[in-house]
Amino acid sequence: MNEKKSYTYKEAGVDIEAGNDLVDAIKPAAASTKRPGCTSGLGGFGALFDLKAAGYNDPILVSGTDGVGTKLKVAIESGKHDTVGIDLVAMCVNDLIVQGAEPLFFLDYFATGHLSVDAGRAIIEGIAEGCRQSNAALIGGETAEMPGMYKDGDYDLAGFCVGAVERENILTGEGVEDGDILLGLASSGVHSNGFSLVRRLVEDSGLGYDAPCPFDDSKDFGTALLEPTKIYVLSTLAALKAGHIKAISHITGGGFVENIPRILPDGVSAHVDASCWTLPPVFDWLREAGNLAPLEMAKTFNCGIGLVVIVKADGAEETRRIFEENGETVYTLGHVTQKTADEPATIVTGTAGSWGYTDAWHAKSSL
Repeated sequence: MNEKKSYTYKEAGVDIEAGNDLVDAIKPAAASTKRPGCTSGLGGFGALFDLKAAGYNDPILVSGTDGVGTKLKVAIESGKHDTVGIDLVAMCVNDLIVQGAEPLFFLDYFATGHLSVDAGRAIIEGIAEGCRQSNAALIGGETAEMPGMYKDGDYDLAGFCVGAVERENILTGEGVEDGDILLGLASSGVHSNGFSLVRRLVEDSGLGYDAPCPFDDSKDFGTALLEPTKIYVLSTLAALKAGHIKAISHITGGGFVENIPRILPDGVSAHVDASCWTLPPVFDWLREAGNLAPLEMAKTFNCGIGLVVIVKADGAEETRRIFEENGETVYTLGHVTQKTADEPATIVTGTAGSWGYTDAWHAKSSL
């Protein structure tokens, strides 16, 4: 008589012991992000956070969720997993700070076809580093091993962040008016938007991610493209205390022409002069490799500016000084004007010196 086979979850592709090993491996990283308000460690069914202990009196909660996008494919193909966790945190916390909110805690979702403890640890340690840079506590998350859903070696990341702002300090942009100044904070690179186009241009160039970088000979191509997204939380929190900031825009997917209008009230336009800063080398390479038109660049990439801050004219210099004292490179990008009936919400002009084109260009947003 044949004995019926006894199956195990591990034979189906899920290794619970590896998952437990990963949790043990990342506990020190999570513990390093502890901040006032944390009341529990990893391992519970839910995580607790005490707003009163964090120092708030009349808080409004602000939440956001995001991912890293196809930049993960660059990490997977490069075998470099230690920075995409920073990207994950950055994409969430930068969305919170633009509303004046301080990030408080962060949770991650890490899904893979087959769990590698080494890769998982590198990813989660990157998330912890992003949390340290933004003073957010990594208080929980989920690791899902799903054979058949993802190929071996593939994975996806998602993040969820909660922050708080005192009710009276919420940034809405309602007070933005004619004469206000636009300051731009330099990005660290491509950040985490536009990588479907980046990957296509790399593929068509014939270069591998292990090849010398064509715009930075100190790195291989993959490492240069994986430069993590800049986190603007601590510098912006410092600048907000001066009281001159009216609105902030995180320049992500949609670039200048779609993100700046999100913070403008009816009746005004933002004028950005692209000759005020030099297009960083990575964007210059992308522009040349893809023969990209100026408007396509401005709609797809941050083009060297990760955050646009709208300030009162008489507070622009003090705000710039505070940002610079906190490590930011700051450019005066333009100004806000009264909007005419047929004028778009954002107008970008540029010159050959900045963007490498023979003619000045004029890009108008569709919003």
